[in-house]
Amino acid sequence: MFRGLNFFPHEYRNLLKVSWSVSWPMILIMFFEFIISITDVFIAGRLGKEYQAAVGFSMQVYFIFIVVANSITVGTVSVISKLYSSGKKGELSGAIYSLILSVIITGLFFGFMGVAFTGNIISFLNIPESVVLYAVPLARIYAIGLAFHYLLINSNGILRATGGVKKSLVTMFVVCILNVSLNFLMVFHTGLGFYGIALSTAVSVIAGAFINFMRISCFWSERRVFSWEKVLKIVRIGWPSGLQQISWQTAGTVLFMILSAIPYNNVEIIAAFTNGGRIESLIFLPAFALNMANAVIIGNFMGEGRREDAFRAGIVTALLAVAIIGVISIFVYVNAAHLAGMLSGNRIVIEESIRYIRISIISEPFMAMAVVLGGALNGAGDTRGVMKIIILGVWLVRIPMAFTLGYAAGFGAPSVWWSMNTSIFVYSFFILRRYLRRRWLEL
Repeated sequence: MFRGLNFFPHEYRNLLKVSWSVSWPMILIMFFEFIISITDVFIAGRLGKEYQAAVGFSMQVYFIFIVVANSITVGTVSVISKLYSSGKKGELSGAIYSLILSVIITGLFFGFMGVAFTGNIISFLNIPESVVLYAVPLARIYAIGLAFHYLLINSNGILRATGGVKKSLVTMFVVCILNVSLNFLMVFHTGLGFYGIALSTAVSVIAGAFINFMRISCFWSERRVFSWEKVLKIVRIGWPSGLQQISWQTAGTVLFMILSAIPYNNVEIIAAFTNGGRIESLIFLPAFALNMANAVIIGNFMGEGRREDAFRAGIVTALLAVAIIGVISIFVYVNAAHLAGMLSGNRIVIEESIRYIRISIISEPFMAMAVVLGGALNGAGDTRGVMKIIILGVWLVRIPMAFTLGYAAGFGAPSVWWSMNTSIFVYSFFILRRYLRRRWLEL
């Protein structure tokens, strides 16, 4: 099972160099996305706890609509990286053209669905009315820019898969600066008020989508032929990731509902969950950056037929992630009170945010390993295996434990935080087990 873990020094250095060359731009990209999300929460916190809870909940609903784009990207990176490394330029051109056209149409459809039905979805869920009042218009504005967000996400995937990760980095830097600047401008210096939180996101995403569209147009041949074969291949690889993300985001929504049902300080607890999650994303971002980097690295190695290098590179990248996240976790733990205080002036929100952070920190190294090895499996095309493991951890461990302890037994929010930790321990074990069995190398 553990065959392949004994590296020669030069092999280790070469694989680490390959991993880092793709990973560092992805870490910066994820950092820019962190700045965007933390700015939303910071500004909402200046407006009030209801606004802060509404931002967290509306984004949770928005992510449900955007999972299709993320799942397509998983298939995109797997297919495009292999075509790019194998030198099949004609097939690469047709695949990219077909993908972009499909993504735009899909984004328009789900954008319409988001605008039309977001109100019904949020109103159906059991959350405080004071939160619903602000969450519905925010979620509708987010949905207006959904088609452009679909294009931005998948064009970033194309750039990563074709060696253009630094171009993607520049695009996301522009998106970040534009989003943060417009956020402060629209909310505090126009009559838009809290609507500016969502509008700034929509405008910046549209700008980023246009920048990337111009970048990837160089891959299209003069004769643009739509290839159903390539689109269906991307969908076949990506749909398990989509189901996994739907499961994950739906579970997050259920956690919001469980926290809403706690009979004391439920608005403050929801706000703390929102704030804690944003602070925790400071730890998540290197893991998810290395997840996406690993998918590209493994896809390229598999496209070149270098399976043993693919296996070893996945391990090297996972160890790199554990080391980086270990350091960041210590920093966040030590500064938990300061970070929580930056996002809210409410004493109860701050105290619960600190408790959330210090409990969740325990599982971060396990999460890092699982997320990065999961990226390797996705890059090889083993998305179904990852999907099954994530759904197992979320719906057979996290949600039942959170409901039973947090609501039914009356232990409150801390037991919900521990249920999240426990589910991470479970799926980390199974992801590692699947990776080391090496069956994914035969895909």
